[in-house]
Amino acid sequence: MNKTIRRAAVFTLLLVLALLVRATWVQFYDGQALADDKDNRRNAISLYANPLGDIIVAGDAITGSAKTTGSDLKYKRTYKDGSLYAAVTGYSSQVYGATQLEGIYQDLLDGTDSQLKNPLDAITNKRADPGDVITTIDPEVQKAAYDALGDKKGAAVAIDPKTGKILAVVSTPSYDPTTISAGNDSVWKKLKNDPDKPLVNRALRQPLPPGSTFKLVVAAAALEDGLYSDVDEKTASPDPYTLPGTTRVLSNENPNAPCKNASIRVALQYSCNNVFAKMAVDLGQDKVKAMAEKFGFNDETQDVPVRAYASVYPSDMEKSSTAQTGIGQFDVTATPLQMAMVSAAIANDGKLVSPHMVSQTSDADGNVLKNYDDKTDTKEIVSSSTAEQLQSAMQTVVEEGTGTNAKISGATVGGKTGTAQHGENNSKTPYAWFTSYAKSDSNGKEVAVAVIVEQSDAARSEVSGNGLAAPVAKAMMQAALKN
Repeated sequence: MNKTIRRAAVFTLLLVLALLVRATWVQFYDGQALADDKDNRRNAISLYANPLGDIIVAGDAITGSAKTTGSDLKYKRTYKDGSLYAAVTGYSSQVYGATQLEGIYQDLLDGTDSQLKNPLDAITNKRADPGDVITTIDPEVQKAAYDALGDKKGAAVAIDPKTGKILAVVSTPSYDPTTISAGNDSVWKKLKNDPDKPLVNRALRQPLPPGSTFKLVVAAAALEDGLYSDVDEKTASPDPYTLPGTTRVLSNENPNAPCKNASIRVALQYSCNNVFAKMAVDLGQDKVKAMAEKFGFNDETQDVPVRAYASVYPSDMEKSSTAQTGIGQFDVTATPLQMAMVSAAIANDGKLVSPHMVSQTSDADGNVLKNYDDKTDTKEIVSSSTAEQLQSAMQTVVEEGTGTNAKISGATVGGKTGTAQHGENNSKTPYAWFTSYAKSDSNGKEVAVAVIVEQSDAARSEVSGNGLAAPVAKAMMQAALKN
């Protein structure tokens, strides 16, 4: 073979090898990337080729699948009482993707989860029948919260303190996921551009200043640290109280309240700002922060299983700012989930059971794949003695303090109101908070709740935790304690 032919043969062989390498690359690397591309229409076609599995509340499916017409996507997602449960389910849309439980359990609900496949399915890559997600939500508590919030902008969460089961997650204004499941662009744009942000899950994913509800955390820190021995010991709290290093005097909502040197019980009863601002300074920001973090603040991985936004207790503050954190202001923020966790831990003798809103996942035949009720963590946040004292003080708040609208006949109720400043120099309508627990006197049932009302039709002078948020909490607690 002459040199020219040999060189041509080697060059041709190299071209063939290059083509084989490229073909292999496209098939096994680029091909997978293209298959996984969110804009690949085949993914949506495959996802909606069959009915999806369901999200279950109290034995009933609150989701469904309906056949479409005139589309290459054979089915679309439907929702029963979609607006009521939107903060639980999220949405599954042919165009806009999936969120919350729909997104977290998408593989289970569409049948591609490896847990659903038998050995033959795994070999053939056949799609299995979809599974279901069984929630912990109590439909009566959910509806009570939704109805009580009504046209107010706000959110509410209810937790069973003994088990950590989340009984209700409500965010208002809400939306019906069915209206966007097939990709209605006009509805989607309206929801996205709505200044009230109905697509935001306020219960889990919008931390706001908790106001005086945070005083429970400061009180817990003071009792655990030994700054005060019990809730009836007099505190060293001048009234008025001047913020350290400033000339600013911190006022109380009720100027006639007996807040000077008030005990923790009286200070919670009348929501005395001077007491808890001074208490936070006396403890120091590190001790208050440590207690806040025990309750769950500053946790970037709070999954229920929807990832909740972290509630925040700040660091590196001046003493004047530390004082303001003592009343739930400055840079302190919290979600309703977080404040419900505070009340749940206090109600459960100081122990916090990890909150969760999925009880089980199952396959198409109802066989349990995972039981989340058996996998909960329990942490001691405060001693049982501290918890017992805080329960007693919270009961005083409801029986003869700022939270009387939460009283329930036949139940022991403890709570804490909060009115958090909003806007520069408190120029906007304040946020109304209420967090509480209730224990039935007859059937042993318990519940902890937190409610925030961001905005309502009430006049500014009428905005208060007792006036706006406590009635919502009461309705939820009554529903949870029913036989």
